[in-house]
Amino acid sequence: MTVALIVINIAVFVWQITQSSDPGSSASPHVPGLSQRDETTLEYGAIPYRLTHPGDDCAVGQITSGPNASNSLQVLCQGTSDYRAAESQPNFTPLDSPPWWATVFTSMFMHGGILHIAFNMLFLWIFGNNIEDSMGRPRFLAFYLLAGIAAAYAQALLTAGSTVPAIGASGAIAGVLGGYLLLYPRARVLTVVLIILFVTIIEIPAAILLAIWFVLQFLPALGQVTTSAAGGEGVAYWAHVGGFVFGLAAIKLFASRARTKVLGPQGYA
Repeated sequence: MTVALIVINIAVFVWQITQSSDPGSSASPHVPGLSQRDETTLEYGAIPYRLTHPGDDCAVGQITSGPNASNSLQVLCQGTSDYRAAESQPNFTPLDSPPWWATVFTSMFMHGGILHIAFNMLFLWIFGNNIEDSMGRPRFLAFYLLAGIAAAYAQALLTAGSTVPAIGASGAIAGVLGGYLLLYPRARVLTVVLIILFVTIIEIPAAILLAIWFVLQFLPALGQVTTSAAGGEGVAYWAHVGGFVFGLAAIKLFASRARTKVLGPQGYA
């Protein structure tokens, strides 16, 4: 199942990058100034406002007056004053998005760039196999998807007014990392380390590596709380935190002791 998830993620990413990035190339519907690739992200990404306001759809438009007036296109959602203000403008175009609940799943398999998907798939390959072995394929798929759902709502609930779509498998993979930390804390991970101009490979205990990873997600997430709820694009750190916490909390419900490998100090991820 781990390999299948990697293949699906790569296939979706290939589909994304084959779409045109030329402004104005959007087709379903056509939005002046919007590329086909960006249109796909807006339609299939998980928009926090939609997740926290089920049934309210979004559109692309321009606000020409008021405090939020802008010369650029913006994503606007039903139920807001900005949506009502832009609705009468000539360049207002509703998005042809799937239902809000479906975007929770579609967003998990989309990525924003080659480095985004490369690091995600690397972490899924390193840690996913052992987690899958601990519970079997059906349970692993359920665990993975539920971690992704928990991650999406961790981000959405703390940025409920945001219309910036979140995409990526990071939240679901964070759940895998959280589960790995509890099941295999004594395992060691071969890690490439850059020391000034020298590159070396060292063994780092999984508990230390994953604890460092979590801190690097949690501290920026605290910073996001102090910013505007609709504040610009960036890394969805709360999604990472939410997925990781879900993995910690739920792994024992999914993993079977009979299937769990024992990875001691000399075990490797």
